Amino acid sequence: MAPSALLRAAALRRRARIAAALPAISSLIHSSTPPPSPSTYPNPAARCHLITLSRRPCQHPPSPTSASAAASSYYVNKILLPTSFSHPLSTSSRSKDTDTDKKGILPPPPVSWVERLLPEAARPYAMLARLDKPIGTWLLAWPCMWSITIAAMPGELPDLKMLALFGCGAVLLRGAGCTVNDLLDRHIDNKVERTKSRPFASGVLTPSQGVCFLGCQLLLGLGILLQLNNFSRVLGASSLLLVFSYPLMKRFTFWPQAYLGLTFNWGALLGWAAIKESLDPAVILPLYTAGICWTLVYDTIYAHQDKEDDLKVGVKSTALRFGDSTKQWISAFGAASIGGLALSGYNAELGWPYYPLLTAAAAQLAWKISIVDLSDRADCNRKFVSNKWFGALVFSGILFGRLAS
Repeated sequence: MAPSALLRAAALRRRARIAAALPAISSLIHSSTPPPSPSTYPNPAARCHLITLSRRPCQHPPSPTSASAAASSYYVNKILLPTSFSHPLSTSSRSKDTDTDKKGILPPPPVSWVERLLPEAARPYAMLARLDKPIGTWLLAWPCMWSITIAAMPGELPDLKMLALFGCGAVLLRGAGCTVNDLLDRHIDNKVERTKSRPFASGVLTPSQGVCFLGCQLLLGLGILLQLNNFSRVLGASSLLLVFSYPLMKRFTFWPQAYLGLTFNWGALLGWAAIKESLDPAVILPLYTAGICWTLVYDTIYAHQDKEDDLKVGVKSTALRFGDSTKQWISAFGAASIGGLALSGYNAELGWPYYPLLTAAAAQLAWKISIVDLSDRADCNRKFVSNKWFGALVFSGILFGRLAS
């Protein structure tokens, strides 16, 4: 037989085997049941073709005119890779999952000056005092600055020495408060995502080292306190009761943020006393109350970062107390804060520049409350940090109002 006749005969046999296999493949395509094993097909040609499709899917299909190529492609796309699952080479589903996991997680902080400049042995102590996160110092210092400036004589600048002393005192007292807080909360902090890297929770420092560091902070703070008048010394020393007891409040009440307000705004009382050697309730009580309400706003936003972890470990906060009504609550506290500041300025006879700047501070506070995403940890942290600008606006208003009075 001629070679061309042999080739034609071989081609006819291949076509016959493909034609015999196509009905079996078609039944698999239209069936919702899993493909049966090749052994169930008595036809050797069909069984051979099915094994080929299952074990070696074609990477570069033949011409579209080939029926077997079309069947193979459909089999791989519709049966081996059902539409209810993502293609294994696709990254779309993985990226969505990653985005979902990342929502609400704080991004890693940038390298701070503490890590860049301080020797390695000093870094844990600086981080314990939160020197790498100055926002707490600003929030503690602003009520002191407000009070000292209100107490200045009309038309004069505030006492710059007192501003400097209270600024240093804010750094020391805030650091001491953080040390006490971390000492008492070390067994809670290691269960909370945001705080598990703190020096005590991570084991970098021991409690005895922390107590020694706390003693140094309090000794330096005493040096500042002794430079004030006797009335201020007694008033300042009494604040230590609040500082040491605040970390325990979250174990007993859903209002630890209110207790923090009492503590953080003590400088509103102390600043006036350092200048006047007395307290004027008409000026200072509205100012102190305004500071407490302001603290309830920013620290409730801050507490929303930890609400899931707080539920797990059993600690309380206004974020858990207010729940879905948080924005209504902090809006009311924000309005009360602005009202208290306005009343204090009016009673202190501050000049007209105070009120436009207080309006700007109120707008900044309202903006923050209205747009904060309480389910996003990173956004809560950003809005919390932005409170330093609220304090700066109020201070500017008091300063220009006093100069204009």
